Amino acid sequence: MIVAIDGPAGTGKSSTSKAVAAQLGLSYLDTGAQYRAITWWMVSNGIDIDDPSAIAAAAGKPEIVSGTDPESPAITVDGVDVAGPIRTQEVSSKVSAVSAVPEVRTRITELQRSIAASAEQGIVVEGRDIGTTVLPDADLKIFLTASPEARAARRSGELKGSDVHSTREALIKRDAADSSRKASPLAKADDAVEVDTTELTLAQVIECVVTLVEEKRAGK
Repeated sequence: MIVAIDGPAGTGKSSTSKAVAAQLGLSYLDTGAQYRAITWWMVSNGIDIDDPSAIAAAAGKPEIVSGTDPESPAITVDGVDVAGPIRTQEVSSKVSAVSAVPEVRTRITELQRSIAASAEQGIVVEGRDIGTTVLPDADLKIFLTASPEARAARRSGELKGSDVHSTREALIKRDAADSSRKASPLAKADDAVEVDTTELTLAQVIECVVTLVEEKRAGK
């Protein structure tokens, strides 16, 4: 059972995906963390983020390993635990530029497909292009949406002390960059089930997705 959960930032993708995977005994993969990890490596190694050819040339160098336990998803780069460092504002501000480079997307997409293929119990994979590009044959595709205001409020709650207005502007800018890039843009797959989370609690979103997965498993 492969479940693809896509959508822009702040829709509850990560929290929902982890909870659904844990509840149903599935593996879990946060694909955004992999793009953050390669971005962190580029920044740490002095690669010019404004030079796509420099990024492309270095795309194959870091070794990225993703743990798939939904209770404690781990990620390492060249053996270093980067779960914390990849969440900094510096990485957040540069990840769209790095992930827009086709060579980076090819490298990470191959990694994601191999992880999904080796998940014996099934897997929940969350990201922005899973249902459209990475795993177009996923058993179930879900696209989470929410209003920019709701997403900004959630995201600024996660980023303690951040201002909702500036968070909203940053999210809209990130959406525009991710939706307009040539390589695997953020988009809803034609056969995805759209779930608007604006008025829903996290528990309600999780319940909704679990129900969709169980119905799919039952062949409904």
